[in-house]
Formats: sequence, structure tokens, C-alpha cells
Amino acid sequence: MTEPGAITSTRWQLRGARVHGDIDRRCLSIDDSLVTGADDATLPGIELPADWHVVPGFIDAHIHGAMGADVMDASAEALTRIAAYLPAEGTTSFLATTMTGAPAAIEAALRVAGAYDSPPGTAEMLGVHLEGPFVNADKAGAQPAEYITAPDIDRFERWQAVSGQRIRVVTLAPEVPGGDALITHLAASGVRASIGHSACSAARAEAAIAAGASRGTHLFNAMNGLHHREPGAACALLANPAARAEIIADGHHVAPAMVNLAYRTAGATGLMAITDAMRAKGLGDGAYTLGGQPVIVEHGQARLADGTLAGSMLTFDQAFRNLRAYTGCGMAEAIAMTSANAAADLGVADRKGRLAPGYDADCVVLDAAFNVRLTICRGRIAYRGLIEGAGV
Repeated sequence: MTEPGAITSTRWQLRGARVHGDIDRRCLSIDDSLVTGADDATLPGIELPADWHVVPGFIDAHIHGAMGADVMDASAEALTRIAAYLPAEGTTSFLATTMTGAPAAIEAALRVAGAYDSPPGTAEMLGVHLEGPFVNADKAGAQPAEYITAPDIDRFERWQAVSGQRIRVVTLAPEVPGGDALITHLAASGVRASIGHSACSAARAEAAIAAGASRGTHLFNAMNGLHHREPGAACALLANPAARAEIIADGHHVAPAMVNLAYRTAGATGLMAITDAMRAKGLGDGAYTLGGQPVIVEHGQARLADGTLAGSMLTFDQAFRNLRAYTGCGMAEAIAMTSANAAADLGVADRKGRLAPGYDADCVVLDAAFNVRLTICRGRIAYRGLIEGAGV
């Protein structure tokens, strides 16, 4: 057995565990930053227990921060702190997510993100998720209401230019004046329009999906839900196969029974796990800020002074375990909801979301209880957990 720290070659293997990918064997070969189809037992490798799993790296398309850092800090240091932490929970790619704020603050964050490249051995920042300010003040949630503004194509294009064309997702409320026009514009530009922080009805959401909105932001949260006479956006997002929906499977934002209902309705292809985590993730209970607002984290929940949930402390490996526990889904379905669907949504399914030759070597080693034991980002070991008896 070769330990991770002893591997110096750019060609090496993970051996022994079950590989959940296109390569149907207990071996995953890596050449530099890519997965290969090679099956050469002479390569250096890490031997893993037979009841462990190698799965595609998790993709978090909605995360604000971790370890005291926030995307709105508008610094490369903050982004690197986030990117360096995420492999510990199996996340190998993410969208840097902004929030409603003063235009100058948003522009500063976008400018930094536009120039940022994740260092080797950290989670790859795939772009930006612009959450707000084009939302409905009646569904602000933890978004600072004083900065909410109507959807505006010119403003979006200015911000997209500032970001170096790296905005991949925009959360907006379609019922707000200007929402329809922006949705059509985003769809034509190849940017994902995401229904969120919205008070729209199911019928209004269906019209938005028909106009080009292809996803929903944190399903059930900050949107009208499943009332039997007045269904909201959640109903359309679950029922329409043309849209996928993010979901925070932490048991606080969405009850386990509702996660299961969403899974039974939309199927494994219709949901994308996210964390929506804020800067307190990884640090524990205490006093923090989100968008300049005081936040108290107690018992793993982040809330504003009025009790409003303000992001989560959820780790992605816990989301993986919760999805399996709440829904009874199999490994293939859990992988779809934690990796493959997000890869397709973000237009990177040709290199991420699968363990197949030619794909990025982004993968996670999970033990029999689905705890993260090893994370590899683009061929580099980014996180080494304690692997008792396996030498890692």
C-alpha cells in the first residue's frame, strides 16, 4: 500500500473500493488532472477497503462562504479560504454566490471573482451565482431588503462584464416588473435564470419556465409552496421536467418528509443538493454577519435577530447522507443529486459529474458510513481524512 503523501507520480490509482462511474471495476486511474481508462497494477496507488466508495466530487452551485470568509468580502483570500476548506466535505467545484447588497459591493465581489482561479489542490470555482438583488422584497428572507431592485438587463450586462462573463446563474423573481425580459435575455445569453425569493404562483412560474427559466433557488425556501388551492413556484419546479431545483437537505430549511416528497415528485434528475452555507460554516456556534446583518449561530442553525434562517451550516457530505436517509435513494440517484445534475445545469457535464476517461479527476472517497476520507481535486489530493487501517 502506498500512502497519499508518498505518491509523487502524476499517474496513480485508487484501488479496492467500489468505483461509481463508467469504469466498472475497483480501480480508478488518474493521469495528471484527468481520469483515464488505464488498468496498470504497476502504478503507485492507494489501497482502500472493499466496502468504501469512490464517487464523483460534489458540486455546490450555491454557497456564500465558510471558515469566516464570504464571497461578498470581495477578496481573493476569502475565495481561497472557501476553496481550500470545501474538499474536507467532498466538494470539488462550486459557484461563488453573492447576495443582495449595495451595487458597489456586488461589483467589487464580481470583479474579484472574475479574476480568480482556484489554486491546485482546492475546489474549483466554476463561476458566480448572482443571488439578488432582482428578487421580491416580500420574499427577501435574509437578503437585505433595502438593496432589492427590479430586474434590469443593462445592470446585469454591466455586472457580467465586470465579472469577466463568469456569472453562470441569476436568481430572480419573475413576477417583479422586468423579470420576464431578464429571463428571456439570460436564456439567450446562456446564463441560467433561477426562480427564487419569489411570491409568484405556480402558473406564473410555469410561464417563466416556458420563457427560459431552467431552475429554482433553494426549493420551498423564500417562495410560495404547495398550498392545495394556491400553489406557488415550488409546485411548478417539482412538476415541470424542464426545470431543476436546488434543495437544502439539512433538515432545518426543509423537513425530511418534504425532501422525500420533492424526490418522489421531481425524481433524482430534478433536484440539485446545495448548502447555501455562510461564513460560519466550519467554525461552529457564535455571532457572525451575513450581508452586513448580525447572525447568531446556535445548534448548527444560522438566524437573523428576527429568527429568519440566514444560510446554513450544512456540509455537502452530510447533505449526501441526508438525501439517502430522507428518500431511501440509491447511490446512483444520490450521485445525480450531488454532482451530475449540477454539472449538467452549469454546462460542465463534458468534464465533471462523472468518473469516466477524459473527465476531470474530481472524486471523493467515502467510507461505509459515507464519511469523507479522501478528496481529489483535478488530480491533486486536497483532503486526507483519517483512514484507520488503510494508511492514509
